[in-house]
Amino acid sequence: MKGAAHRGATIAFGDFGLRADESAWITERQIEAVRRVLVRCLMHRGQLWIRIFPDKSITKKPAETRMGSGKGAPDHWVAVVKRGRIMFELGDVTKDMAREAVRLACYKLPIAASFVTKENEG
Repeated sequence: MKGAAHRGATIAFGDFGLRADESAWITERQIEAVRRVLVRCLMHRGQLWIRIFPDKSITKKPAETRMGSGKGAPDHWVAVVKRGRIMFELGDVTKDMAREAVRLACYKLPIAASFVTKENEG
């Protein structure tokens, strides 16, 4: 996952965003945890857009299985996120409320992420 994101690197729907500062695989459980934190912090006000989707399957072979005999069954799903990708967007909320929600949501991610606004995306 070398390089920066070219697609999805700008805010398209809302006014504020959560941008990835590192590249990583984000699991569906981590996406759901961030979504829950954002909804709770926004107190069901405003809008939330999830810009990533876990469409890559990660396979795993059962424990104590001999080598060979093909690929394992799908174990979980991940979203491939490159540096600079806008993962979540917020709209119709104040800047202070969005900043606090993103600060709390960053604790649920395994990578460094930052708060961006539509005005200062660079």
